[in-house]
Amino acid sequence: MSILPSFLRSLALTTLLSFIAPVLLVSTLLTAICVIGYVPGLATIGNSGTAQLLDFLAAFGTGCPLQGIFVIGLTCSLVGALFDTYAFYHYRSFNS
Repeated sequence: MSILPSFLRSLALTTLLSFIAPVLLVSTLLTAICVIGYVPGLATIGNSGTAQLLDFLAAFGTGCPLQGIFVIGLTCSLVGALFDTYAFYHYRSFNS
């Protein structure tokens, strides 16, 4: 039986989840900071937090925060794929 289909399925799922996780984390954080900005006493904290997070993302995206989110997501998906490949190789080499 070929192990290639199970490896590719595992690799695709790991890559997809490793991309989605940081994108959702940053999006949730940005949404939470924006919502904090609508609270009357915390508007300054919300506005400055949003500006700082967007500046942080712009540093990774050559000036565009959306590109920054994609760069972080792609980097995490690459790391996840490399780790899954290592774990698959490690499992196959010690259990054969």
